[in-house]
Parts: sequence; C-alpha cells; structure tokens
Amino acid sequence: DGSFLAELLLARGYDVVGAVRPGHMAELGCAEPVRDRVRLTEADLLVPETIRAAVAEVRPQEIYHLAAPSYVPRSWEHPRETLAAIAGSTGALLEAVRELVPEARVLVAGSGSMFGEARVSPQDEQTPARPSTPYAVAKLAAHQLVGAMRRHEGLHATSAIFFNHESERRPERFVTRRVSRAAAAISLGLEREITLGSLDAVRDWSFAGDFVAGAWLMLQQEQADDYVLASGVGHTVAELAQTAFACVGLDAEDHVRVDEDLVRAPEPTTSIGNAQKARTRLGWAPTLDFHGLVERMVRADLQRLRQGEAGLRPT
Repeated sequence: DGSFLAELLLARGYDVVGAVRPGHMAELGCAEPVRDRVRLTEADLLVPETIRAAVAEVRPQEIYHLAAPSYVPRSWEHPRETLAAIAGSTGALLEAVRELVPEARVLVAGSGSMFGEARVSPQDEQTPARPSTPYAVAKLAAHQLVGAMRRHEGLHATSAIFFNHESERRPERFVTRRVSRAAAAISLGLEREITLGSLDAVRDWSFAGDFVAGAWLMLQQEQADDYVLASGVGHTVAELAQTAFACVGLDAEDHVRVDEDLVRAPEPTTSIGNAQKARTRLGWAPTLDFHGLVERMVRADLQRLRQGEAGLRPT
C-alpha cells in the first residue's frame, strides 16, 4: 500500500516522507523505484518515542498510517506484540499529532477483519464489530481510538476500514499471490500443482491501488469521518484459482490440490464490505474489478518468472 500511495502522492506534487524501521534504510521493497523521489525517516511501531520523533522532524500536513503486521495467523503467536504494533502505534501517533501538529490530517488504516463474527453481511461503518483474532482486536482498538480522539480532541482523524485488497506487490505467503504465481509458473512448465486449504472461503477482494486513491480522497474532506472501502462482492478461493488459471488457458481443477490439514472451520459470517458511503460522499469508484485484478497479478508473475526474478521481498 505504501508504494502505491507514494506514487500517487508524488504524481500530485507532494513532498513525500516515508517511515522505515531503524536500520532498514536499504530495504524499501516495493517502494524501491521511488527511493530517489522521497525522503526517509526512521520510526518503529513498537517504540513510541521514535514515532513522536518522526512527527516532530517532518511536521507533516497529511499522515497516512498504513504500517502494521498484516499476516493474521502470526497474530495468534504474538498477541501482545500485535496489539502494541497496531493499537499502541496508533495511540502514539495520535498523541504526537495532538501535541505537535494538531492541524495535520491523519488517516489510520483499519481492517474489515474487525467485524469478525458480525451478525450481518455485508458490513458497513455502523455494523457492530465482533473481532475473532488478535489482529482484528487490535485493528478495532485502533479504529475506536481514532474516533475517540476525533470527537474528544478535535483531530482531523479518519479510519479507513479496508477490506481485502491485493496486487502483484503482495508477498507470496498470501493466498492471492500464491495462486497468481502458481498459475504463471505452471503455465511456463516450472511447477505442476499448488496446494491450498479451503476452497470455499469467501473474501471481498479489491485492488490496492484503488484503496490508496480512496485514502487520499478521505483526507481531502473538510470533516474527518470513517469509511469502508470494499468491492461489495465476495469470491471464493476456488473462484480465485479458476480465474487465475483461466488467464493462462489452464483449468484450475487439473492443478489445485486441497490439503485437509489446511482446511479451517467455516466462518460464521461472510466478510464483505459495503462502500456506499465512500462512493456517495467521496466519489470513490474502483478502477479494477475482481477479474481485472487477478489478471493483472498473473500477468505480472508471468513477466517476473520469465525474467528469472525470485519475486518481491515482503516489506
């Protein structure tokens, strides 16, 4: 998300400052192509003082807080660290803004996962949240903190409730990139099959570039508010595989194997977002639908594999 956002802001004439972890200035991952056009500063999500120091150094007019440990299964292994990195860093950032640059506009990336086992689907800004993972609990805490600081302190603080958003820049541990890369690799004769868990799991997938465009629109509003960004359409993992393999003229059923040990219990509530508020108030509209997104990812993996690249490093 950060690489797409940096490109968007640079195209609009912004001076862009990116925050990286101390000691990681040489590792920009997907943002490497814009290194020479942005300024870098250091901040660690787990060290509040570094967040405050970054705000004091830059004195920004707009702040996009996108960083978080985003691999949900890992949150079960490190719940305390997950809460600190997501909710704690949000608290540290908002506190620094209040004290140093109260006029700044702040966006905090939330997550549709915070709705968890909500009783309705699709979910919108008013849906009661029932988070079911440490990651989702942390995202809900950050979301609620944004609202509380906005109401009590008068900050221009917005929570962008992002549902699943993907691109060719995703690390390969995520199912979307695993599938797009497998389709490309199998079509080139480099692999023969891919092993997945439940094919019936449903997600509301959108293009990451569309979401950062929506995030920018949110901070251009006179009044801060919270907005869901989503496609509003759910697709199964089976549909993801079918679409990806069809892009290279293959039938997914011939190459997808299900490992029963990876199959999780069915989710009680389908995770689908209702972005009507963003569409109406912001004029936001996605540029890519599900099929366009999957094709974009497969084509990128085909090019990457043909060039003999190992893939993008996670950021």
